[in-house]
Amino acid sequence: MAAIVVIAIGLLAGRWQLSRAEQKIVLANQIATMAAKERIDLNAKAWTLSEVEFRAVQARGQFLSNEIVWLDNRPKPNHGSLSQAHSGFYVLMPFLLDGPVTQVIWVNRGWAPRNSQDRLILPSINTPTGRVTIEGVAFAGAGKVLELGDQPNSKDRPRIQQNLDLAYEEKQLKYPQLPFVIRQNDPDRNDGLLRNWPPATVGVDRHYAYAFQWFALAAAALVFWFTTGFMRYRNKDKSF
Repeated sequence: MAAIVVIAIGLLAGRWQLSRAEQKIVLANQIATMAAKERIDLNAKAWTLSEVEFRAVQARGQFLSNEIVWLDNRPKPNHGSLSQAHSGFYVLMPFLLDGPVTQVIWVNRGWAPRNSQDRLILPSINTPTGRVTIEGVAFAGAGKVLELGDQPNSKDRPRIQQNLDLAYEEKQLKYPQLPFVIRQNDPDRNDGLLRNWPPATVGVDRHYAYAFQWFALAAAALVFWFTTGFMRYRNKDKSF
């Protein structure tokens, strides 16, 4: 029974790892297809997530720098990969759009390093003042990590938290909010932020490696079960 349980766990876990790899490949293809389409002007109307997800977007307006949120425990994007050795912040900031309808869009401006001694000592970044034009890609959110505890109070400063809850933020801001996030792309603003975003296929090889390990565990359990069963059968025959 123990061998059967181990074999089942190994097969199920291996198949799950393969499905995760396939999901990332499908997502990467979808992002590439949507990004190749014409860039969307977010100032034109109140867009929905289904209209803009994974699309290249452009927005004109100004950052609300007093409402900055620092998303903690984010790995450093580095030449198309994620470096787990360098942890820091994703810098999220609301962007007030110009146009006939006043609305806000949250922008993931990029990655900044964390102080290894004191996480409350925040990195120095530059935020453009006045009206600017930014470019990026629309996503449903800024990505989630494991979060323990309650959502921090919006009055706390600095706002260092694990995730960004768009529904929660909409209640705090006095402006209507678009239901998605821009992941800013333009890398040459000299603002102290890194925007070398990794492709969606990062981690596919790791999923394949994990799948191999789980299948190997199942195979080892099967060999062990067969070998011990065969030996018991032979010893049983010798005893008669």
